[in-house]
Amino acid sequence: MSEPATKLKTLTREQMAARLAADIPEGWYVNLGIGAPTLVANYVADREVVFHSENGLLGVGPKPEDENVEPWLINAGKQYITMMAGGSTFDSADSFGLIRGGHLDLAVLGGYEVAENGDLANWSTGANDAGPAVGGAMDLGAGAKQVWVLMDHTTKTGDSKLVTKCSYPLTALGSVTRIYTNIAVIDVTPNGFVLRDTAPGVTFEDVQARTSAVLHRA
Repeated sequence: MSEPATKLKTLTREQMAARLAADIPEGWYVNLGIGAPTLVANYVADREVVFHSENGLLGVGPKPEDENVEPWLINAGKQYITMMAGGSTFDSADSFGLIRGGHLDLAVLGGYEVAENGDLANWSTGANDAGPAVGGAMDLGAGAKQVWVLMDHTTKTGDSKLVTKCSYPLTALGSVTRIYTNIAVIDVTPNGFVLRDTAPGVTFEDVQARTSAVLHRA
């Protein structure tokens, strides 16, 4: 399926991250995956949300200004970060004990495909430059109480990333509960994809035209 000829004004990655951040409840413990999900920490200023990075940090703060970079503080994607007051560092075993023990309220991950039953594919497209292994995303997909995916709605060639069944190697089965894209917010329910919200100027029909699986109205 290729994207329709009609072009939409889509959200930027920063706007997508801010939209997702607005839905995180006060007091949640949230893992931010590599890539676009790390931007979410920049947009929770009015609530106490404790961000986790799988390399062993709790209390990740927003991106530092260039003049305030602390070279010893990085996230799992090797980006410089800040740490909030009361934050802590620990080893990988403790970090994955936290993940696998079901202590995270939410994991925010990127994605290549999400199926209408909540299956997630986010580590390999089968291309020669694909990552060598699934890594911590498998543990996050299985261990977090909820999984939200932050990704573009379609590929660069216009193919839908919201599908009936994933064609790429799976990261986790039935784990995704919500998807934030550059045109919509979509819940994953027992009945399939349900449209929750759209970007300004985007209609239900616009989103359905760019979704290869059936989309339901809320």
